[in-house]
Amino acid sequence: MKHLSDFTAEDLAALARADVARALAEDVGTGDLTAALVDNGRTARARILAREPAVICGGPWVEAAVLACDAQARLHWHVAEGQRCGADQVVLEIEGRAQSLLTAERTALNFLQLLSAVATKTGAFVEAVAGTRAAIVDTRKTLPGLRLAQKYAVKTGGGVNHRIGLYDAVLIKENHIAAAGGVAAVLQKVQTDAPEAMFVEIEVETLPQLEEALRCGATMILLDNMDLPTLREAVRLNAGRAILEISGGVSFQTVRGLAETGVDRISIGALTKDVKAIDFSMRFDAL
Repeated sequence: MKHLSDFTAEDLAALARADVARALAEDVGTGDLTAALVDNGRTARARILAREPAVICGGPWVEAAVLACDAQARLHWHVAEGQRCGADQVVLEIEGRAQSLLTAERTALNFLQLLSAVATKTGAFVEAVAGTRAAIVDTRKTLPGLRLAQKYAVKTGGGVNHRIGLYDAVLIKENHIAAAGGVAAVLQKVQTDAPEAMFVEIEVETLPQLEEALRCGATMILLDNMDLPTLREAVRLNAGRAILEISGGVSFQTVRGLAETGVDRISIGALTKDVKAIDFSMRFDAL
């Protein structure tokens, strides 16, 4: 599977269509009983409004949902993907068959509210660390089946994608170290067993573990749940030899202080797992 950084516009559209196909099958099943009450020849104009400020994200999924139900529908975005909107602002207008727009409504809004929420939250964290060297990075703590969509939303909000899954990079944690026989042993094994990995990262919990990892040639190190003084000392000991990433207990209240220690990356599971949907609504006018 491609990494998101290698996705073309066609790849993204195909991803959106696949996600939407599953969502519509789940929602529509054998048919939309309520929309069927509307004359099939009737057309309508729909407006999607944001009820709160947000970074708009999910356009390909919204378009896939609408066009799957009405291939002739016309969509006009008033707020571009990745741009901010205000409360009560119209972000999209759609014209098409009323019956089809009614069927597509919930699926389209579900993707828009989720992905905009991820992008908005990511954007807030990115702003919080502005002026430092730290990048805001996502994790694998995503909704099952929607990992690529959520990671796309992180990128849209200004964040950086970590590995996509277990297959494209190596992240060695404490249980891997214990099972493999120690830091040196597991790092040596990576060189022979996973040469195709996008990157190799090892987690450490103490400064002695950090020094051992550096002696063994680690180039990317995850500093897990360290306090600020320990993090500052870790940055000093590292002296630019490896990419340093922070993980664990990151919040809006703590992220600035963490970034100011001089680390390179801050990974935050909450970007994709603790998300409050952005409030959008769709309003119809008959044509």
